[in-house]
Amino acid sequence: MSDAMHTLLAATPLLDVHHPEIEALVAARGWRALRPYDRIGAAYDFVRNEVAFGYNEGDELPASSVLADGIGQCNTKSTLLMTLLRAVGIPCRFHGFTIDKPLQKGAITGLAYWLAPQRIIHSWVEVNLEGRWIALEGFILDQPYLASLQRRFPQARRFCGYGAATPDLSAPGVEWRGQDTYIQKEGIADDFGVFDSPDVFYARHGSNLSGLKRWLYRHAIRHAMNRNVARIRESKW
Repeated sequence: MSDAMHTLLAATPLLDVHHPEIEALVAARGWRALRPYDRIGAAYDFVRNEVAFGYNEGDELPASSVLADGIGQCNTKSTLLMTLLRAVGIPCRFHGFTIDKPLQKGAITGLAYWLAPQRIIHSWVEVNLEGRWIALEGFILDQPYLASLQRRFPQARRFCGYGAATPDLSAPGVEWRGQDTYIQKEGIADDFGVFDSPDVFYARHGSNLSGLKRWLYRHAIRHAMNRNVARIRESKW
């Protein structure tokens, strides 16, 4: 394996591959015994559906903290997925973007929506499988949340809002089948390129909030956002 690929398996402060809870999860699930295709699928499905869509206290959290929260959004779920992939020997990298704020309308409402920047830091994970780079973004929305949106908008094809931006809400292509998966791609504004780790990206580009806005978000606003997301997930419309 080349030095570049070794770098894409390395632990970092955010990709805390050797944290006891990460190690315990990987061992308990037996993921290392799977073939590479199935290792990717197992980690992907775990992050997609066993870590519910929701808002952590910030983007720059280590994977073990995201795992402990049991919820995540694009950036925190990306960190967790990268960590699990590296823990099972799958090289991966971070691709950074911004998305336009209207993509989040509905999932984020009121003061929270007003506080959000017009362009929001976004990311997905790229994995190397048999020499191919595959983009993974479809893990952001858990299946119960996505199914609730599909019930609410049964005729929707091209759709932007509630944390989704997809050309076909009824069949957005979020299942792992060895190909790219997307759920917010249609909302991308800026493309910052690929990085060895989220640590490098955040050091260069920062995260979404700072100062008083960050304090308000962390201590009050995100809890209201998560209650709203839970209502959407549980709604029968």
